Amino acid sequence: MFAKTARNLAIYALILAAGLAAGRYLPQVARMMMPKYSEGNFAAYYPDARTRVVVYGTETCPYCAKARAYLKTRHVAFADFDVAKSDKGKQDFAKLGGKAMPVILIGDRQLVGFDQGAIDAALDKLKPPTM
Repeated sequence: MFAKTARNLAIYALILAAGLAAGRYLPQVARMMMPKYSEGNFAAYYPDARTRVVVYGTETCPYCAKARAYLKTRHVAFADFDVAKSDKGKQDFAKLGGKAMPVILIGDRQLVGFDQGAIDAALDKLKPPTM
């Protein structure tokens, strides 16, 4: 009788542990499976022909601050729209399907969130080929 109860408790503990692990790690796996960027024609969002990088975010968002600081360390000129203060920024953010911040446009790529590797790859693609 005791062995059967202990076995049942062990099975329940394993089921509970598996459920907790799935709840903890499945969202991270899903995020890792998502593409780092989407491609499209974002010319309408650039304020002028020379600007090829735009950041949509807020001043209180820590990832927005990281993205801005990183672009500055790379000496990249960019347009910066605060979606909380700028009507144009808010409208563009909504048109781009913004659900998380920052939304960064680099050339023909749209990145969501701060991902240094994805930013570097988009900036490298943006550079004209050298001969």
